[in-house]
Amino acid sequence: MKNRTVYSILIIVCIVGFWLFENFYTPNTYSSTEIGRTTSNVPSDLLPSSSTNAIVSHDYYMLSYNEPFEQAEWVMYELKKDHLTYDDRRRPYFIEDPKVKSKSADWRNYKNSGYDRGHLCPAGDRRFSEYAYNETFYTSNISPQKKDFNAGVWNRLEQKIRQWCKKGGDLYVITGGVLEEGLEEIGDEDVDVPKSFYKVVFRKKNEQIQALAFLFPHEESSKPLTNFIISIDALEARTGIDFFHQQSEELQHEFEKKISKKEWKF
Repeated sequence: MKNRTVYSILIIVCIVGFWLFENFYTPNTYSSTEIGRTTSNVPSDLLPSSSTNAIVSHDYYMLSYNEPFEQAEWVMYELKKDHLTYDDRRRPYFIEDPKVKSKSADWRNYKNSGYDRGHLCPAGDRRFSEYAYNETFYTSNISPQKKDFNAGVWNRLEQKIRQWCKKGGDLYVITGGVLEEGLEEIGDEDVDVPKSFYKVVFRKKNEQIQALAFLFPHEESSKPLTNFIISIDALEARTGIDFFHQQSEELQHEFEKKISKKEWKF
């Protein structure tokens, strides 16, 4: 009888301990142990406008955090050929971003919400090092996404971008959800669920910018990716973000109004 009581107490302690660990423990930050690593810095003159001035710079991506919506209004990163590896990485915890002054949303807002913790800068683009991979698990880099959308048409575009990088060279990507009033909210911190997601993919060659913009309804689709291409001007009107505001008016005029798919093989 005594042994049964001891075993019962141990079981209860283990259950409580596991529950506390699952619900309250996360590491504070992902600090690098890599020596002499090469970072992927985004040129400041290519950064989009920020409605919040809450721009955060990590080693392998940058973002503009929008506190009222508890997520980034954009994440921007460089994708280089040597980033594209198939190294196996162990998924770490999602943790709050220590560089977001207003505190990024806790990952527990997503629990039992029915939505994925959708990466904006994909973890799959950062498999080349453990540190770069872990860095994508800051909650400032995630947005609520439907599972079939995240694994479906959104993933198809991410795969296509990797193909473009392999065949055509290094790229820049700007991505995020369209943040607007009246969105569904999840969790204790009211994380907004975008109705649409976008990506801008571009390269700069000889002072010329080759760019393609996509806008997706937040739902799975089997339609070709080309169905979701829009002009950068149209995307700016939809998001309120000026994507190339630090470039000359003349240069912006050349490519923001038109849609040119000739540099991009589908």
